[in-house]
Amino acid sequence: MKRMMQQRKPLQQAMKWIVAPLVIVLLGYGIYTLYSLSVIPKQGESIAIQGREHIPVDYSSTPEYNSNPPTSGPHYVEETDWGVYQEELEDGNVIHSMEHGGIWISYQPSLDEETKAKLEAIGKNYPGSVVVSPRSANDSPIALASWGRLEKLTEFDEDRIVKFIKGNKNNSPEPFAR
Repeated sequence: MKRMMQQRKPLQQAMKWIVAPLVIVLLGYGIYTLYSLSVIPKQGESIAIQGREHIPVDYSSTPEYNSNPPTSGPHYVEETDWGVYQEELEDGNVIHSMEHGGIWISYQPSLDEETKAKLEAIGKNYPGSVVVSPRSANDSPIALASWGRLEKLTEFDEDRIVKFIKGNKNNSPEPFAR
């Protein structure tokens, strides 16, 4: 019996060294999350959520969205990878990325090269949470979209864009963005 108790002691010590730091990290993450949600207010206009149904890519018709660009609603099963794109993307794929907590910075293809480069630089600064792409259907030169939030810009404003990213990242049903 005494030998069994002696064998348990190293195991108990090892568990303390594993469990205690894990509890501290999880507690810290929870406090940080609550703090960031309370300190950084959501940015942009609130847009009613249209659901999060997955639809096939060969869906018979394009869903009607309540914003341009869309901020929620029926979307494809495959999400768009975070990053900077030179070509237009399917709304249905990017909506899925927003459902995962990401931000979509889209711009009219006619935007000047200098402004495009600035938007791309911001996208590269947030490689785990932002998609940057041209979108001819935009009704403003630059649009910032996240799950249920939208901000339209007539000109480049780095402060507003960064505030939008920080205030809206992971305010979504599946907060997986980094």
